[in-house]
Amino acid sequence: MTKTSVRILVVEARYYADISDALLKGALAVLKEAGAEIEQIVVPGALEVPGAIAMASASGQAAGPTFDGFVALGCVIRGETTHYEIVSNESARGLMDLSINQRLAIGNGILTVENEAQANERAKGGRAGKGGDAARACLRLIEIKRSFWGPSQ
Repeated sequence: MTKTSVRILVVEARYYADISDALLKGALAVLKEAGAEIEQIVVPGALEVPGAIAMASASGQAAGPTFDGFVALGCVIRGETTHYEIVSNESARGLMDLSINQRLAIGNGILTVENEAQANERAKGGRAGKGGDAARACLRLIEIKRSFWGPSQ
C-alpha cells in the first residue's frame, strides 16, 4: 500500500510474550513504513482478540469508523488436550465472522502451530515474519474496501 492516511488497531494476545514480541515487531515495521497511524491494545489470549476488535469497531459507529483496519496477533501452540482446536478454530472463526459480516479489514497474524520452534520460525520479526504478513494483508484489504466504497469507509 502506498503511503496514505489509515488508522490501524493492532490487537496483540500476549499469552506467549516472546512470540508476540516478534509478531508485533514485524507488524509495526510494515505499518510504519506505510505511514499508518497505529494504536495498540493487549489481550490475554487468542480467544479475546475477535471480541476486542468487535468492541473497537463498534466504538465509533455514530461518527464513522474509528479504525480503517485491524491486525490480530497471537499464537496458539498445540498441547495435550483439545483446547488447541477450540482456541485456534474459534479465534479464526471470530475474525472471519467480523471480516465478512461487518466488512472489516483484518489481517490475521494469529499463529497456530505444533510447537514453539515452529512459532519462532514463523514469527521471526521484521518484514519476513507473519506479523508483517498480517499487516500487509490488512493494508491490502483497506485498499480493496476503499476501491469499492471510497476513502471514508
